[in-house]
Amino acid sequence: MKILEVENLSKIYGKGDTRVKALDDVTFSVNHGEFVAIVGPSGSGKSTLLHILGGVDQATSGKVVIDKTELSSLDETALAIFRRRQIGLIYQFYNLIPILTVEENLTLPLLLDGKKPDKRQIESLIGKLGLTDRLKYLPNQLSGGQQQRVSIGRALVNNPALLLADEPTGNLDSENSKGIVAMLRQFNHEFNQTVIIITHDERIALSADRMIAIEDGHIVRDEVNRS
Repeated sequence: MKILEVENLSKIYGKGDTRVKALDDVTFSVNHGEFVAIVGPSGSGKSTLLHILGGVDQATSGKVVIDKTELSSLDETALAIFRRRQIGLIYQFYNLIPILTVEENLTLPLLLDGKKPDKRQIESLIGKLGLTDRLKYLPNQLSGGQQQRVSIGRALVNNPALLLADEPTGNLDSENSKGIVAMLRQFNHEFNQTVIIITHDERIALSADRMIAIEDGHIVRDEVNRS
């Protein structure tokens, strides 16, 4: 079953001499439960693509359909709600709120949605993240790997249709990087969570089910990785 459909997606920045085509007629789909790596050199358009998929940027043309909802059909308020409920975003630099504890950062999407956190669900998630003894810590009291685990938990707390990770290991050492990728894989395997990860790390890309390579705004390769 397709959870994501991208059709003829283009993104243009600027006009005239400053005009840049970041994405050029990109088309692909992702099935529910896939773990997909998007790779490409700096400036290839991969981060632009992820931001459009995440609803934080708008395409110039084309469409993105997530779980049968076309993003361009939503007004600003509806898009914000859809993004909060159906799209989990993980960034390289964590984006945690410094004055909130681990528990408060993790449950923030639920509270913004007017939902009361389910204690059992939160305890289970925190246990899987390995953060049970860090609930009352502030972000500056955590290691980089621990902060990224909090951001993963925050992205997953609403059980999103799609988990998008933009260079999630780019700010971590090799040991922590392995742990973060293993954790994303765990959620992918155990809960059939669909994951799309942007990475420069070839090892991460090769560990995915499928690798999509982008150059100059075009998909130049889309292939299933053989284990």
